Order: sequence, then structure tokens, then C-alpha cells
Amino acid sequence: MATPKPRVKVPKKASAGDIIEIKTLISHEMESGQRKDKEGKPIPRKIINKFTCTFNGAEVFSCDIEPAIAANPYFEFNAKVTENGTFRFEWIDDDGSVYDTEETITVS
Repeated sequence: MATPKPRVKVPKKASAGDIIEIKTLISHEMESGQRKDKEGKPIPRKIINKFTCTFNGAEVFSCDIEPAIAANPYFEFNAKVTENGTFRFEWIDDDGSVYDTEETITVS
């Protein structure tokens, strides 16, 4: 599979105190380690095991991910914004790989 690609949707603008909706998706095979290939050999486990979102360095949302989650994990959550800033999104893979992206928001 190709390198996992994170995608996020964050409003570009909001008013101070607004609660905004954030959507995230990462393209990832999420191989549980339970299946076998055509030759009967186990396919190694490879999953995203942690997701974190921070805003200006403060944690907004975080979760541990188990092997039973579907491929291409999708998360949708809300955050209250009171100032301009940057949301940072980070997905951590079993092999230690980190996939991240950032989005900024202007608050008036």
C-alpha cells in the first residue's frame, strides 16, 4: 500500500467561542496481524495505534486505536476555539512511523 495520507477538514474562520466540527481521515490498510497471505504465512500487524489532535500545543482529542478498527480510520469531533491558532494532527503507526498535518484557523 502507498504511504498513508492524512486528510483533515477544519473551518478556515470562526468567531471566538464557536464550537467547530473537525473531520479527519487517514488512508491506511490497518492490517490486524490475524490474516494469512496466499502461502499461509501470517501478514504482519501494521496499524495506526494512536491519534492526537492539539490546538496551539494543548490537547483537544486523543485516542488509542485497537486492531479491530477498519482500514482508513475516520474521526469526527468538536472543539471550542477562542483564538487564532494551529491544529496539529498526528497518527502513530506500530512501526514508529508518524504521519502528521496541520491546519490553521482565524478567530475573530
